[in-house]
Amino acid sequence: MSISTEWDAERPATESETVSSHGGGSPASTPPVAHTPWGRAIALAVGAAAVVVVILLAFLWPTVTSTVKDLPIGIAGPSAQVTAVEKQLDRAADGAFAVTSYSNRQTAVDAIQKRDVYGAIVLGDTPEVLTASANGAAVSQILNQVATTLQAQANAQAAAAVEQAIAAGRAPVGAKPPTITVKVTDIVPLASSDSRGLGLAASAFPLVLGGMLGGVLISLLVAGSWRRLITVVLYSVAGGLAVTGILQGWFGILQGDFWLNALAVGLSMFATAAFVVGMNALFGRVGIAIGAVLTVLVGNPISAAAQPLQFLVGPWGAIGQWFVPGASVSLLRDLSYFPSADALLPWLVLLGWAAVGVVGMLAGHFRNQEVTEAAA
Repeated sequence: MSISTEWDAERPATESETVSSHGGGSPASTPPVAHTPWGRAIALAVGAAAVVVVILLAFLWPTVTSTVKDLPIGIAGPSAQVTAVEKQLDRAADGAFAVTSYSNRQTAVDAIQKRDVYGAIVLGDTPEVLTASANGAAVSQILNQVATTLQAQANAQAAAAVEQAIAAGRAPVGAKPPTITVKVTDIVPLASSDSRGLGLAASAFPLVLGGMLGGVLISLLVAGSWRRLITVVLYSVAGGLAVTGILQGWFGILQGDFWLNALAVGLSMFATAAFVVGMNALFGRVGIAIGAVLTVLVGNPISAAAQPLQFLVGPWGAIGQWFVPGASVSLLRDLSYFPSADALLPWLVLLGWAAVGVVGMLAGHFRNQEVTEAAA
């Protein structure tokens, strides 16, 4: 005969659970699996939905709440005209621009190439707006709008001046005002292979995800702290060369020196992977979650990969530059299009996160050694 319980009604009995009446031994049975309590099931469902909401907000919030604030631009020209244009900008878009005055056009160009400002207005007999499309399409669109507004205002002022001159008898009746055209010049254009800058922005997230996944796989599949460290180094070198080969050699998204770009990409991947592995060494599986959250859910949305950091609410754009995603995007943009810019900060940020990861791995290694020796 077979032995039955209330759990057996919900699954077929296995051969090991059938006992012969002639056998003298005890029955061998598989322990029944209890149902998950309803409270736990509901809590898991609500928690999973909450995670989806957090992820959605993390990625949509920077875009939905973006606004132009303190965008750095320059103005060059006669002081009286510079003051007038600054007042016009304040009236038309209060707080949208952080204006720096320059003595002439060339100093404004130098500032754009160093990325001190994102564009400039050149005043005088031949007004001009200087842009740098390598800073992103959003900035170029704003400066093009500025050029259109300045041109309309300049032509309106010229027409009013002619009308006053006619009324005062200083100009003949029917005199026509001169047509003023504000020229727009792209000082740092994007490469023709990435003419809209979409490739550089789109490549930011795969770099972050690649570094994180590398760190997770190494944490789970490689045993031994020194082996993990060497694996992270090899992974970063191989990944840096492969990714740069695709972004620069194949698609032409990155510009400039290939080996310097490969170093930047490899360091970015190393910083993320080493941090995840280091957190795992210190805190176990929870450390992997810490690394993933800080990298993907915190650092990536405020990295300013697709728009200038000034577009993000409050100080989040500046804060984002202290995380690996923001530092890596800024560094690659500088190396590709703004070689005169000061790229020290992003290099130091990446090195800092890499150092934290290495220290975490070593600390976990020595701590495990102490535990082993104490147990012995």
